[in-house]
Amino acid sequence: MTERTKDNLVLFPKTLDYYQIQLTKLLETEGYGDAKALLMFLLQCHGEADRHHTEWQALLGWLEAAFPEALSGSESGAYYSADEDEEQDEEELYRRHITDRSEADAEYIPQLLASLYNGNDPEQRMLVLGQLMHVNHPDIELSLRQWLTREEYIPQLQFRALQALRKQGATGSVSFWRDGESLTVEAGDTPITFDEYPKGIHQVLDRVHQTAEVSDPTLSYFADEMWKECVEVAYGTPIYRSMIEDEDSASDLWGAALHQLIMEKLHGKHGDEWIREQYGITGELRFRYEQALRWLRQYSMEPRSSLQ
Repeated sequence: MTERTKDNLVLFPKTLDYYQIQLTKLLETEGYGDAKALLMFLLQCHGEADRHHTEWQALLGWLEAAFPEALSGSESGAYYSADEDEEQDEEELYRRHITDRSEADAEYIPQLLASLYNGNDPEQRMLVLGQLMHVNHPDIELSLRQWLTREEYIPQLQFRALQALRKQGATGSVSFWRDGESLTVEAGDTPITFDEYPKGIHQVLDRVHQTAEVSDPTLSYFADEMWKECVEVAYGTPIYRSMIEDEDSASDLWGAALHQLIMEKLHGKHGDEWIREQYGITGELRFRYEQALRWLRQYSMEPRSSLQ
């Protein structure tokens, strides 16, 4: 990137919001090297970014002083070059760590389950569920089933608990509460990775990528991230069943709704005539598209940078 290119970097307000969220996530997960790299990029940007430069410069200075050894993934050669095998190795190391702790301390798993039941911090509960996904124990399955039916939790916690149940080898139906109603899913059907979702989920992203390829290639990245979060939140609901329909009309209407939402978030564009034309949203699809867009808008207003 040349100096002239750097000087011309301008962030739209919605894009700035996105990067602020990413920065918060990196700091919360102690990704200090990547946080420094992101701050150095943001300090090259102008427009709405100018008013944050002082704050970002101060934060970067603190990170450099407090964590001088922290490298971004690209600097360490791991962030952008990490392949699937490396990710699996990292997961295996974490699994062994949790297993060793549970074998060394008979109270470790009971304490995790107790903190899940008695705690009220969503982020702490998410960390507990993440640990339970990496160890097998006879008490976990029943405890998670009972915990899910006890009360209604935020969708991200419910989905992670369902994933943990599948990792335990659970089968049969599992119930949980959503919007005051009891929903039921099959324990063995919960996706662990995005690749495991039904074909219809992937067709939506394929449709968005195809449409955005010419008009706005960068939109695909934002669409991928938001769609992955959306399907987790929707999992097990009637909305999810609409998402996984294996037919062109489903990928058209959900693709159009997702594309429109990203345009609103990034560029503040609320007119959707062009998008409806590109995705063939006519006739009865118009009503279903508007329903899908309404659900996505409602979801996108929920805070996602932290579990609240």
